[in-house]
Amino acid sequence: MVLNRTAEVTVNPLQFRDIPIPQPGPGQLLVRVRCCGICRTDLHVIEGELDHPLLPLIPGHQAVGVVSQVGSAVTGRAVGERVGVAWLQHTCGHCEFCRSGRENLCPGARFTGYQVHGGYAEYALVSAPFAYQIPDTFSDEEAAPLLCAGIIGYRALRLSGIQPGQRLGLYGFGASAHIAIQIARHWGCDVYVCSLRRAHQELARELGARWVGGAADAPPDALHGAIIFAPAGELVPPALRALERGGTLALAGIHMSPIPSLDYDREVFGERVIRSVTANTRQDGEDLLREAAAIPIRPRTQPFQLREANQALQALKAGAIKGAGVLTIQ
Repeated sequence: MVLNRTAEVTVNPLQFRDIPIPQPGPGQLLVRVRCCGICRTDLHVIEGELDHPLLPLIPGHQAVGVVSQVGSAVTGRAVGERVGVAWLQHTCGHCEFCRSGRENLCPGARFTGYQVHGGYAEYALVSAPFAYQIPDTFSDEEAAPLLCAGIIGYRALRLSGIQPGQRLGLYGFGASAHIAIQIARHWGCDVYVCSLRRAHQELARELGARWVGGAADAPPDALHGAIIFAPAGELVPPALRALERGGTLALAGIHMSPIPSLDYDREVFGERVIRSVTANTRQDGEDLLREAAAIPIRPRTQPFQLREANQALQALKAGAIKGAGVLTIQ
């Protein structure tokens, strides 16, 4: 499914095309894709909210498949191995961020389905050091949303500073939040969910939320940490007001609408902290997959055929997917 120019998903901008199978270069793997999760970041890329995507572009950055060919200079990988292709595809390896364990901030980073072709296809290339081993615990369809929704939710949990047994707020309850709540509940946290959609509220209750309210409703108890998954800047003030003193609000989206002005006394004072979540490191991904398998996390998925990618993204934008949408390739 190829994007030739950015446009609203309502106009079906992705075109189903036959193109030559790519060949792996040095250090690369060719992956025969079995399925690929859809993500709100895909929407931001396709609709032009993220600047300067590669065009034409094959989107998608939550691909699960099997290694079909191994490029030269690759060690420790084999044809037939099941791997995951995620958002982070390349870093420079030598900047101050890469050297200090913060490769997610590398100025030279490149991202799958944005600056390099992604997983809305039968085949995809990935730099071998950035391909994840997928635990046997998960089916292909279950593993796909872990590769972004899961990893970003996991990093957001860490950056929120939430500790086992504390109170956590989640604003928006899509693919990432429905995985994050399973981790937080495993840690013994009480989770408070604010969501616009009734179906998402029902899923939050089903997954063990202590309290569920509307998108900007005030939780009944002060929160030790909170995460905003919805790309809605207007949720920042009420989320800050819901925090206990010293609490942290993590903003998990790659794109967000403008944040309104903040009242210092009501929303910031008391050493409340706002932190953005910027991509992820490979260590985040490895840690998430290991912990998700141990729990085990059970992503709720809704399958679509590859040709239905436009319709799947329209459903995602409308909030009509309960859990995570996944394109099945084969």
